[in-house]
Amino acid sequence: MIVVRATWAQISKNLWLAGALLPLAAMIFGFELLPIMGMLIDSFRADDGNVWTLGQYITALKNPYYLVAIKNSLLISLLSSFIAIVAAAFVAYFITRLKPKSQEAVLTYVNLTANFAGVPLAFAYIIMLGNSGLFTILFQRWGLDIFSEFDLYSWSGLVLVYVYFQLPLAILLLYPIYFEIKEQWREAAHLLGASDMQFWLQVGLPVIMPGLVGTFSILFANAMGAYATAYALVGGNYNLLSVRIGALISGDVYARPHLASALAMLLALSLIAAMLTNEYMMRRVRRDLK
Repeated sequence: MIVVRATWAQISKNLWLAGALLPLAAMIFGFELLPIMGMLIDSFRADDGNVWTLGQYITALKNPYYLVAIKNSLLISLLSSFIAIVAAAFVAYFITRLKPKSQEAVLTYVNLTANFAGVPLAFAYIIMLGNSGLFTILFQRWGLDIFSEFDLYSWSGLVLVYVYFQLPLAILLLYPIYFEIKEQWREAAHLLGASDMQFWLQVGLPVIMPGLVGTFSILFANAMGAYATAYALVGGNYNLLSVRIGALISGDVYARPHLASALAMLLALSLIAAMLTNEYMMRRVRRDLK
């Protein structure tokens, strides 16, 4: 009788937990899985929507216009992620050397900065560094040519803006990994005659490397999926994959939602690959900490 009551209590608890998770499951299905399934189905349809075909993927992978969009997105994502993670690696380490109250204050500011993206970020850069931006005009009046050859609405401007919203995220993700390095390891290395450089190359860097690679993959996915910032800054003047997908849906000339679905699936595959890389690296980190 006691076993039956215990079993029934466990079943009731499991049913209650399952019921509590139903709203979350419904949201995931309705706002994530269902749109992805619809997008996947649409990507195999012709422009008329009646014929099943691989033509949309063939167009996406053979048309030079869309290949350039994919190439540009990959390049700007890789470059901005690399710059951000290199800078964040040093900044996050220096934050760990601050006093606890100072760390909390700096991390609060970084967290606020990490949420400043999209159209407001592009608008802020236009106000500051645009053709008639505050700093552009100010330095011109001072006779300084710092921004004379800088064009915010070009490749360099996009990289600068991308690095801005990538850097705070990288700092927040890299900050915890430095606590994996024990102070005793540093002391033991110094007692054995190792310099700081030797310690970091042979001990510190191998320990944090999985975290660095995992963070890089997240930054790459974040940059690949960025749309609002790039569109608000350059519109359709620069060929990026996310901008091309939006143009095909809204219809700069005429809408091709099925081709947009195919491009979106290619974008989704790159994001999934980045997330799988991050998960693999995080498993290595957790395994090494055991």
